[in-house]
Amino acid sequence: MVFKRRDRRSVLQVLSELVYPRGGWTRAFHYVKHRVRRLPDSPERIARGVGAGVFASFTPFYGLHFLVAAVLARMLNGNILAALSGTFFGNPLTYVPIGVVCLQTGHFLLGTEYEEGDTKGLMGKFASAMGDLKDNFLAMFSDRVADWHGLSQFYDEVFFPYMIGGIIPGIVAGVICTYISLPVIRTYQMRRRAKIKAKFEEIKRLAEASSAVPRPNPIGSGDANKKDSKDV
Repeated sequence: MVFKRRDRRSVLQVLSELVYPRGGWTRAFHYVKHRVRRLPDSPERIARGVGAGVFASFTPFYGLHFLVAAVLARMLNGNILAALSGTFFGNPLTYVPIGVVCLQTGHFLLGTEYEEGDTKGLMGKFASAMGDLKDNFLAMFSDRVADWHGLSQFYDEVFFPYMIGGIIPGIVAGVICTYISLPVIRTYQMRRRAKIKAKFEEIKRLAEASSAVPRPNPIGSGDANKKDSKDV
């Protein structure tokens, strides 16, 4: 195939690049920023899309952030592609602080307790919930008894507080990113339009200059040569 990679990446390389891109997070950030600024849409719609994508990063629907961002952008009349790019705000470098802030805020609003630094317990609850899903799925085809205790504990202590607690920080971060990106996108588009207009004017000027230059007439020069030969 024409667009097929020459060097096939292994599974380990794919997973490692999800955590740390090949060119580094700085280069990836500038690439996403460049793509967002060049979207063919109004600055207001692009900025609203970015805000929707940032808000989606504060939701516990990991693996579905693109879908959440697209739905929010549609509701806010924002640019969907900008919303997908805005989910870049949530990455392996920010997932931990985002999760801690959302969990602390959620437990505070719900009046429950959050044990700070309980990473092992959090991962254990997550593993227990995944184990319940697997075991209960197999129970449909065997004599096993379905047990939802681990999944229920994960929902009560992690997922629901995370979902509730992510609303306020998500809105704050989304609004801030919207108002920060709006003047940047507007300025970039104005400069880009000015550069494109200047290039077209330069091309038009060169075309007019080339058409104004007199060209030699080969027919007239031939007649002059014939007249000179007759005189001789």
